[in-house]
Amino acid sequence: MFPFRRSQAAPAGAAADPAMPLAAAAARPVPAACPVPAAPTAPALKTGLRSATGPVAAGTGRSAPPAVALIAAGFLRNPVGFRAVRLVAEAAASLPLALSDRACRYAEHPVLDLLARPNPVQGRAELLEALYGQLLLTGNGYLEATAAPGPGTGLPAALHVLRSDRVSVVPGPDGWPVAYDYTAGGRRHRVAWSPDASPVCHVRAFHPQDDHYGLSPLQAAAAAIEVHNGASRWSVALLENAARPSGALVYRGGDGRMSPDQFDRLAAEIERQHQGARNAGRPMLLEGGLDWKPMGFSPSDMEFHRTKEAAAREIATAFGVPPMILGIPGDATYANYAEAHRAFYRLTVLPLAARVTRTIGEWLGDFSGERLELAPDLDRIPALSAERDAQWRRVAEAPFLTDAEKRALLGLPPLEEPSHA
Repeated sequence: MFPFRRSQAAPAGAAADPAMPLAAAAARPVPAACPVPAAPTAPALKTGLRSATGPVAAGTGRSAPPAVALIAAGFLRNPVGFRAVRLVAEAAASLPLALSDRACRYAEHPVLDLLARPNPVQGRAELLEALYGQLLLTGNGYLEATAAPGPGTGLPAALHVLRSDRVSVVPGPDGWPVAYDYTAGGRRHRVAWSPDASPVCHVRAFHPQDDHYGLSPLQAAAAAIEVHNGASRWSVALLENAARPSGALVYRGGDGRMSPDQFDRLAAEIERQHQGARNAGRPMLLEGGLDWKPMGFSPSDMEFHRTKEAAAREIATAFGVPPMILGIPGDATYANYAEAHRAFYRLTVLPLAARVTRTIGEWLGDFSGERLELAPDLDRIPALSAERDAQWRRVAEAPFLTDAEKRALLGLPPLEEPSHA
């Protein structure tokens, strides 16, 4: 595996950090002297790689799909969608990150410093949480780089997350983006795209029917969100009606008919004295000839609650969150909570974080002229500690491996041989 080093020359005899990714267990160790390979310039990487079908796709350019109403219904007014988005975004943003190039892993680097404090009002966790949240809600995430004044590392001075519902892609004649429009308050600001180092990094989810924008889990779960919200409104209306369906007042006096004045007075009395949660359980005083016939829940009413739970499971599934973690009843896919928690990280959090951080690392590498790889550090994720301990135990108990081979399988650098005077 790669030796661990700082961005500047480390002092002689400095110890290497043993925390190395388990995903690279099969990699061969390299010598301690680790020269950074020269990275090709960004134009050399991108020139001539554009699709011949781009001019056809360029004619399909359009504004970003409307997301405000869907976000309001699926996130602001839906507790399942709200918790699922927060759970995934917070878990992905809290993952420890490792920065490396083709030969070395860095303990200190200007990119790590930039991510630690991307702008004056946000830290790394806040910035990444906002980016993951936008990606989950709209299928698109946008990072803006602010140019650094004067000479330096070539990296941006600050990073900002743009609201995805305000950004539109401007495609060029070849189908690739040439600019991004940011619209707010009736004003529009256009950011030109550059092949060297674009000021905007666009991360999008896969969409089979759109060339410029991603598909969000909210769009896939739109029908389930509508059912769940409708069931919640139905429950509220039921609660306001004394938590049971309406009953019937039967008038048995005279010819069975009430005068208009009697009917209006009775309706006003019921609404004032017996409707709403505050009046639940209050006894009803009936005058002569009136009889109350309550109505219980029908089988269809009971099935309605199960429909709401099924809709909640569909929403959780669309976001990749095991329903057991959200406390949704009726799901027995995993044997216990710990197993569901590990599956949540392995199947949802880690793939999302690996894809987004790799894109950010390559984008920032365009500014510095380096080939950088930014990825979650699997050795420092508490949710995967059981898997890590099992792997270390298997390697340690293998009698056919030498100590050097064991260290290589675990991603640790080779031990320095003692010098003989």
